[in-house]
Amino acid sequence: MVLLKGFEIEIYTGTPQGEIVGLSDKIIAALDGFMREPDSRNVEYITQPSPNYDNLLCALLHPRRELRNYLNRLGDYTLIPGSTLSLGGSDRFLRSDPANPYHDYIENTYKTKVVTASVHINVGISDPEVLMRACRVIRMEAPLFLALSASSPFLDGKATGYHSTRWGLFPQTPSHVPLFASHADHIQWVEDQLAAGTMQNIRHLWASVRPNGDRRPYDLNRLELRICDLVTDPIALLAISALLEARLLQIIENPTIDPLTQSTFSAEELVTLTAENEAAAAVSSLDANLRHWQDGRSIVARDWIAQMYQDVWPIAKQQGFSCFLSPLHKILREGNEAQQWLQLHAVGFDSQRVITQAIVATQEREIELEEKLCSSLLA
Repeated sequence: MVLLKGFEIEIYTGTPQGEIVGLSDKIIAALDGFMREPDSRNVEYITQPSPNYDNLLCALLHPRRELRNYLNRLGDYTLIPGSTLSLGGSDRFLRSDPANPYHDYIENTYKTKVVTASVHINVGISDPEVLMRACRVIRMEAPLFLALSASSPFLDGKATGYHSTRWGLFPQTPSHVPLFASHADHIQWVEDQLAAGTMQNIRHLWASVRPNGDRRPYDLNRLELRICDLVTDPIALLAISALLEARLLQIIENPTIDPLTQSTFSAEELVTLTAENEAAAAVSSLDANLRHWQDGRSIVARDWIAQMYQDVWPIAKQQGFSCFLSPLHKILREGNEAQQWLQLHAVGFDSQRVITQAIVATQEREIELEEKLCSSLLA
């Protein structure tokens, strides 16, 4: 069994010098497949669900090439890696759709804390009760995926002390999201939040993980992992996704994997524990000291990930995608994007130089992968 997978990619546009510029109104008018965010400085595209990692690689690259070509026609513009307004601009909100009342609410309530770029990974699970159990487990383990993906150590030109400033500041909404014991439990809770106004609509559930589907909360068919910072290297993103898929296959095959029955903590205590782990991972990513959801033992994020890798590698091998899992070794060895940027920062590179180098490296990596792996499919 191989699962359907797809991505929602939010990415900033701007100049080769790293200034983030709002162009989404022009982009969505000119290009199919791109959607606006509340702030005009980033745009979103979505890949079609696919079981096949080769297809997903090209599905990640093709819209970016199309977007880059359009930005070149507009002027000297490019795509900017990172998940926060790294070099400036967090003092103001640049509305992409001034007439949208939901965007009014977002701007007035959260300011620019939500003007971030990220990747949401969606994985298909059709049975709603299995999906709820998977969401419970992955919510406990979401800090590991944040640790692998962190790419936002700067805000307004300064190192913030976070590896993921995005997740450190992001307004998780509603402020308390329980572990849902069943699909019916989830439906009741969402209906209660909508009635109370703590959720403005069904999309207004901003937690690390949520069940998703075509008619939420009633018709659900996929798990959406929302915690990851933007991972610009498609190979690294597919490796993180392969880890998630292999873990989900393990969860699907083994019904005993469930925080509600396998943990020494109560459901309420688990929500607190994973929130603390998320906060620790936002600060220190792979070096974060976390507490394991089963028994509270202390474990470094890097070690927990390595352990999970060993546990699920046979599943990935059996399903034929272990080669996509193996680049995780490089992330664990060399650090995620935030850690690499901070290493440069520590030896005297200012934040602008770090970001401008990353802009060039991101584009070069895309060209390399297209020429090597996607040229025939993208021709």
